This record gives sequence, structure tokens and C-alpha cells, in this order.
Amino acid sequence: MSGIGVEMGAQAARSRALAVLRVRGRALAVAVLPAGAAVILLTGASSGHLVGPGWDAARWTVGVLAVLVLLAAAGIALVVARARPATSPTVAVPEETAPDLYRMVRDLAERLDVPAPSAIALTPDCDSWLEDRTHAAHGPPPRPAPDEIAGPGRRRVPAAPVLVIGSPFLWWMRVGELRAVLAPVVAGTGPSAHPDIAAARRFVRGLDAAVAVAATPGRCPLARAVCGALGWVARLLLRGCREHATQMERGVAAAAAERAQTVDYGLRIVAQEQVGLAYAGWDRLLTRVALPAWRMGRWPSRLDAGVVAALTELSRRDRLAEGFASRLGERPACDLLEEPGVMDEAASLLAARLFHGGPAESGPAWSPVDWQAYPEEVVDRTWRADAARLHRVLDALGVLPAPDPAAPEPGGPTLARVLDHLAEPSAPGCEGPGSGGAPAPAPVPPFDDDEDPDPTTERSAALAAGLSAALAREEAAVPGAADAARRSPESALWDDGGLPLFPLQAPRTARELLADHLTAMVCCAAVDTAGAAPALDWLDGPSLLLGGERAPDLTPRVLSLIEEGDPGPLRDWLAASGIRPEKPVRLV
Repeated sequence: MSGIGVEMGAQAARSRALAVLRVRGRALAVAVLPAGAAVILLTGASSGHLVGPGWDAARWTVGVLAVLVLLAAAGIALVVARARPATSPTVAVPEETAPDLYRMVRDLAERLDVPAPSAIALTPDCDSWLEDRTHAAHGPPPRPAPDEIAGPGRRRVPAAPVLVIGSPFLWWMRVGELRAVLAPVVAGTGPSAHPDIAAARRFVRGLDAAVAVAATPGRCPLARAVCGALGWVARLLLRGCREHATQMERGVAAAAAERAQTVDYGLRIVAQEQVGLAYAGWDRLLTRVALPAWRMGRWPSRLDAGVVAALTELSRRDRLAEGFASRLGERPACDLLEEPGVMDEAASLLAARLFHGGPAESGPAWSPVDWQAYPEEVVDRTWRADAARLHRVLDALGVLPAPDPAAPEPGGPTLARVLDHLAEPSAPGCEGPGSGGAPAPAPVPPFDDDEDPDPTTERSAALAAGLSAALAREEAAVPGAADAARRSPESALWDDGGLPLFPLQAPRTARELLADHLTAMVCCAAVDTAGAAPALDWLDGPSLLLGGERAPDLTPRVLSLIEEGDPGPLRDWLAASGIRPEKPVRLV
């Protein structure tokens, strides 16, 4: 039954590929139709028929129209054939750096009786696919293997596509699990080698690239008109073959999945569970751990190794993940690489570019950070930078420092200054109007509830708006020209100033910014006055250690102050933890 299923899926894909090629044929027929009419009119004149002033005018009109249509068709065909479709940004894995990985993939392809992929690349995501790069913009296409070169009377076999592997899979999965996960992907090289399917894919990719070329701005009016016509024709053809192309790819996927049923069937069930777990750990690592570092100009250089640590921690906490940690005794798939650390660093830098928009190379304002240095270099510095920004905004609002004659540095940056300013006079724990020497707040600009509908007091709304404006000014001051200059030619097609391609989170609201800055100020006070320490939690990101144990979540206490002006819950926790809000803290 497996062979029948493979043949049915492949046959469906081939029939749809022929339908796509028929769309191309119809377009060609429409392009040569005026030329055919012109040939008929000229032949009629030479044979003594179709003569007279009217026929002469028709011959001139149709002839000129035929020339224009043929020129336009030739131009469109040239753009479609030569346009360079966008390729996924990946980290190339040369064979000399991963001979064992290439050997495993080739053995898998031989077992599946399909062509082996022409190359292997890594992507900083939890996914794997085949990518045809015969239209690649950089350098000549890969040299075909001897059995791919067409001989006399034989059709040329297209070069095999590139196998793109999700880098988290290599570090979390074991060798057998990776082989099972890649089996249906590698099986897709079989249908890809069929000339009709390959031709249909090239046509669709060329049309897609032509649409992108036509949409490129910055041309003169004449060029914009030409590109508009090109884009209209390309979109028209895409609409005509979209359904056929979709069904073709479904047939290819069905045939590949059916063919892969013969390889490691039992192990593939376990491996698919690991795919879901790796995705969850990767997403959490990026949003909770990597993003805070990226925001301050540091990029963790071992993200894939961090996935292993995060998922191992998840295995300890989650009863559903019990047993996953025992897998760590088996050989990890990253052992198939000669230098896994180098590949991890390259994939980590690419992840920073894709998900945050960082530069292509390290520099003074964009440097790597090891996991051991993360608490000190990222967590502590982020807290102090946020605390410093918070006090600068308080200065701009005219908020006076909280008086404390016993403090060694009267008037220094203290947590008490923030608490006293945000506390409502009628809230529990507040000493009354003007507490802490804080004057009446400056006039508050109208607060747009549609922009940030979360509840806030008047003072917290003003402080949140000031923080948003200050952060926007700091981000605008970062020069973008230097980043553009550091872009490699290989990335020019896919970044083009549009980074990040896949942003992890929406911009923080004003209230969220205020909550983050207030939490950072509390953590700075805990470190400087209570002997606390910054730490890294693999699942939750930056954390605070009090007495060697992780401090509880401060969010409810912080929001109580922001939303209601009630500092009571937060002051109670500070007193219980031995934190002195009246003592000045160190800022950056």
C-alpha cells in the first residue's frame, strides 16, 4: 500500500505541475497571437489576397502591435527567468565541517531511494524544509553530480535542493530522533527531481520574484509605469496557477510523507513529541532570555545550548516532561558537527538579526555574551539602565528626591523617591500630601485610553508617558547607517532595511514600560541594600535571588502601585525582605 500511496501522490503532483505549465503555455499563446495575425495578413498580401487601403492599414497596425507585444513578452519572460527569488536566511554548513551529518543524510536518501540534498544549512527556528536555490543570487548554481547531467536523448535532471535544518533540533534531539524527523523532508527530493515539477516551481518562483521586482520603489515615472505593467501581468499569471501550485505542493508532501513511512516509524512518533517540546523551549528562550539581552545591545552566543538547558529545566518542573531528561545520555545530534560551538554562534547571531534586527557583525554596541556572564552583563546592567532612565524622567517632571538625613548620599537615587511620587495621598501606607518632598505633579498631557487602556493613576500615567518618550528618543538616536554598512551582500536581498523580519513581541505599552522600570528599581535596591543577586532563570529570564532563593513575582505588587497608587503591598514585601528603599542605589 505504501508504494501505491507514493505513486498516487507523485502522480497528483505531476498532473498539477502540468496544469501550471499550461498556464505558462497559454500566456505564451496570447503573446504570439498578434504575431500570428500579422503573418496571416502579410501572407495574404503576398498571394494577392487581402489587398487594398484598409488591409494595408490593418497590416501596419497589427504588425506594430505584434512587435510591441513580442517585445513586452520577451521582457517579462526575461525578468521572470532572471529574477532572483528571495532565499531563506540560513547558516551554511559546508561538508568539511559536518561530514557525519552529510553521511547520515545521504544514507537516509539512499534508503528512501531519492536524490540526496545538494547541501545543508541551518535556520534559527524549529522547522526543516527543502529549498531550491538554483535561482540563487550569489555565485553560480551548484555543480550537478555526474548522474544529474543529461546525456544524449535524456532530459536534464534538476539539481537537488538544499536541506535546511532547524538548529534547535540539532542540540536537543538525539541522532536517531533527528534522522526520523528529517526522513519526510529528505523524501521530498524525489518529486523535486521530476522535470515537470521542477519547471513548474521555477515558473511560480520567477513570477513571485517578478512581483517583488515590480514593487521596488524609487524609480522614475517611466520605469514605474513599466514595472506596474510587469507586476500586473505577473500577478495575473500567479492567480491563474495559484490553486494548481498549491495542490502540486500538497501532492509532493503527501508522496514524501508516504515514502518516509518505511523509515524509523516508531521513533518518529517519539521524535515528533520532541519537536513540540523544542519549539516551546525555543520560543520561551527567545522571548524571556534572548530579548532582554538584544534590547541592551548584547546577543547570547550559545542560544542552541541554552535550549538544552531550558528544556532540561522544564523536564524537572513539568510532570508531563518526565523521562525526557533521561534522553540526554544518548548521543546528541550536534555531535554530527565538527565545531558545534562555531555553528551555534553563527545561528545565534542570525537569530538576533531575524527576530530583533541586530547588526550582521559584532561591535562596541553589539557584542556577544556567554551564559556565565549573563546575570552580571545583562540582568544587572539592564536593571540599572532602566533605573537610571526612571530617575532621569523623574528629574524632568520636577520630582524632588526623598529626604533622608541619615543617608550617606542625601538626594541620591532611591526607591523611596519613586514610591512616594506614585503613591496616592489617600492610599494606605502614604504619609499624606507632598510625602517624600514630592511637589504636585506637572500638568499631564491627555492620556489616550485607546492606546493603552490599562488602568493607571494620574502620576503613573505621566511617568509612563515620560518613559515612553525617553525610550523613543534613545532608540531614534541609534544610527542605522552603520548597521546598513555592516550588512553582508548575502543578506541584501532579505533584510533591505526591513529587519526584524519576525519580531518576537509587539512594542510594550506605556504601562508595561513603567512596570518594567519600577521592577528594575526594586531589584537594584535589593542588590545594593539587601545582598540580593541577579540571576538567570532558563524559562523565565532575568530573576532576583534573595538569600539564595528566587524572589517571588513582583508584578501584582508593582501593578497595585501603578494602577491604584497603593504602595502598601510593595512596602510590606520590601520590609519583609530587608530591602531599604531610602538608601541610594548605584546606577549606570
